[in-house]
Amino acid sequence: MSFLLSVVKPPRGNLSISLITVTICAAAFLGLYYTEKATSLSAVSVFKFAACSRKSALPRFPAEAAMEERKGVREMDDRFEFDAEGCSVIKGKWVFNSLIEPLYSDRTCPYLEKQVTCTKNGRPDSDYLRWEWEQDDCFLPKFSPKGVLKKLRGKRLMFIGDSIQRGQWMSFVCTVESVIADNEKSMVKYNRSSHFVFTAKEYNATIEYYWAPFLVESNTDRKIIADPTQRIVRVDSISRHADSWKSADILVFNSYVWWMSGLTINSLWGSFPNAEEGAQELERTSAYTIALKTWANWIDTSIDPNRTRVFFTTSSPTHMWSGDWNRKNGLNCYNETRPVAKVKRVWGGDKMMEVAANVVRKMRVPVTFINVTGLSELRVDAHTSVYGETRGKLLTAKQKADPLRNADCIHWCLPGVPDTWNRILYAYL
Repeated sequence: MSFLLSVVKPPRGNLSISLITVTICAAAFLGLYYTEKATSLSAVSVFKFAACSRKSALPRFPAEAAMEERKGVREMDDRFEFDAEGCSVIKGKWVFNSLIEPLYSDRTCPYLEKQVTCTKNGRPDSDYLRWEWEQDDCFLPKFSPKGVLKKLRGKRLMFIGDSIQRGQWMSFVCTVESVIADNEKSMVKYNRSSHFVFTAKEYNATIEYYWAPFLVESNTDRKIIADPTQRIVRVDSISRHADSWKSADILVFNSYVWWMSGLTINSLWGSFPNAEEGAQELERTSAYTIALKTWANWIDTSIDPNRTRVFFTTSSPTHMWSGDWNRKNGLNCYNETRPVAKVKRVWGGDKMMEVAANVVRKMRVPVTFINVTGLSELRVDAHTSVYGETRGKLLTAKQKADPLRNADCIHWCLPGVPDTWNRILYAYL
């Protein structure tokens, strides 16, 4: 598998290195070279010195060690600053921890949509809530609700993209809202519910979501068009959306799932009195390339990198066919209760993310990739499956009995995998 490095263009600044880290890296310098994938999603390999990780400086315990020892190591590691250069978030494994509890539940957070409230909707198992992403060479810092609110004081954090991005936004909001008094928080919807603004009044901070599944404009931005063949994407137009993004301090984008509805995309550019007559079918990656260049041009001409940080969440995998993880008697994600060790790469996701990497590489403004693809691919157990909703209604018993047609193996239960995505985002913040 080829993956993006988590940071394609790091923000400018001096890296502070502790004396301990320098000593360990000096020792590692003498004997450790290794080959790893290049940062651009290409298959090119480059030689690099072994990264001096935070985890390598800590004691290592055997797998059978007591949970308290493992917990102690994590707490000890929290004293260290997360090092985006030396820590690879994509190399690791899911570890079951029966002692952990999510920072929120689908019964306590009032901002979750029915589409993702799996436990509340009747999902009988709960082990999917207790898997932690453990990296090979370091530890992610724990998500601290109060810590993140302090970092966001006086700022606007905005998530922009499709319903997968909305899930990440809901996860973020639910994680922090429990530490805010009821009279110190609010949620407001704008633009026919395409723009949601959660406000933490004490911190003068907002955590926002903006619906733009293609990032650029389309005829399905306001009213969703279910038939992909009837959708038209204006690949060179973005200002109607971007006007709402201008004053944000942190922008987190994604755009992937809606591009995967077919091999071609009905695309429009320039001005036409009748959009349907002017639209042309473009090959998917060609349309995606033009759209991302439109997005990149807006970022480069409208964003001050000294004021605003820009992130891009990589593709969220789907699990539509159990053969991809060698479950020969299965259907899809339905009835999966554990992560798997390996999944075949599906949907042409690498090709689309190569497009994103190539566009970002040429940008003036630094963009940090939140690489969620590889770790999420293993979580075949964490989708909403038959415990979500379709067309605004929970599945009936009859629909649940037909998971081949009705299981949702695209969206994620909350709490769930997007909580880990936000741990990564929090680490970069």
